[in-house]
Amino acid sequence: MQNSYSIYQQPFLDYITFEKRYSGNTAIAYKKDLDQFFEYLQMQYDSPRLEEISPQHIRSWLAEMMQDKSSARTVNRKISTLKAFFKYQMRTGSLKATPMTTIISPRVSRRLPVFIEQKDTDMLLNGIDFGEDFEGKTHRLILELLYTTGIRRDELINIREAGIDQPGQMLKVLGKGNKERLIPLSSYMMGRITEYTAAKQDVKNADRTFLLTGAGGKKLYPKYVYLIVKKYLALVTTIQKKSPHILRHTFATHLTNEGADINAVKELLGHASLAATQVYTHNTIERLKEVHRKAHPKA
Repeated sequence: MQNSYSIYQQPFLDYITFEKRYSGNTAIAYKKDLDQFFEYLQMQYDSPRLEEISPQHIRSWLAEMMQDKSSARTVNRKISTLKAFFKYQMRTGSLKATPMTTIISPRVSRRLPVFIEQKDTDMLLNGIDFGEDFEGKTHRLILELLYTTGIRRDELINIREAGIDQPGQMLKVLGKGNKERLIPLSSYMMGRITEYTAAKQDVKNADRTFLLTGAGGKKLYPKYVYLIVKKYLALVTTIQKKSPHILRHTFATHLTNEGADINAVKELLGHASLAATQVYTHNTIERLKEVHRKAHPKA
């Protein structure tokens, strides 16, 4: 949607897409947030100039969203969008100061990550017949990589064949903000990958840049991965949400439950701060409480 702020908005969107290398979904979400904010300014305040946008304008928009029952998590995301947008305007000289300095984010109750029980992941990887055709091999490898490495969906799709270090048994992943990290692979997973790349040689015109491809040899796309994960998780668990990110939560939760060092888990997940990883320790605490309740005679 074109608006009077487009001359500021589009360069910002180009910046987060091409320089910051944010995912396509993140860029779309930022654009949607900005469109909504600028539409509100147009309707309520007749589109003030960029330098005239004040904390009062922003608070009134946030208040309207809260009245419309938007969650604190949603409001916080929109605040993050505006902070990034105005920070960029200062960086480029379009603004001398940001109106976000006095904007306070609402408190969000921290939800424990949803994950799959160990018995269910065992069933997922050992109790399902994926078939021996190339499509079945692709489905299995998608699930195994997501669970055994904890990578994000976009990271999975963009694994390059050249990013597999066979001798060192390592996987190179390009994460958020274009940051690379190395994830160790077991001998079992290296064997799976080797079998898969060998099978891919029989696929006509198969993409040799990226590891995972569809039956037609083309690079996977996000919706495909989502539907595959949802399909197979439905066979082993009754949890409501069945997305690739659930396997990332499961990877981290199983590691912490088995006593893995939280800093190591942070590095494996590619988190920028330890605070983002520490949420998984809460699952460990809840598990200990449950064990205590069931096992202790006075619990």
